[in-house]
Amino acid sequence: MTLVRHDYNTHTQTLHDDCKRHLYHHVTLTMTDGSGFDGIIENVDMNRFTVLVGEDVMELESENISDKRQYFGYGGPRRRFRRFIRRDFPLASLAALALLPYFAPPPYYPYPYPYPYPYY
Repeated sequence: MTLVRHDYNTHTQTLHDDCKRHLYHHVTLTMTDGSGFDGIIENVDMNRFTVLVGEDVMELESENISDKRQYFGYGGPRRRFRRFIRRDFPLASLAALALLPYFAPPPYYPYPYPYPYPYY
């Protein structure tokens, strides 16, 4: 009979190392309760980590009354803002951590062949 030892600190240690590696990067976080959000990891301790969590904010209609000429009257687009709120989470509540992917658009070639053009 072999005795199996369960070390539950290895999971939190690997998440702690991942958080340290992705410090000040825009990441997606998945918590143990199934919720997920994106944010910027700002600080990591042994038991807690601090994240700047982004939230979208739309400008109210009453705030843009003076700017109607910029929006061409009624029914114009409302401005959208993104603000970040600092929140602390326990490290044990973190289930997964991944970098937020940013894709660069492919280069635009106005002609069918990229430069230098082939000579025939």
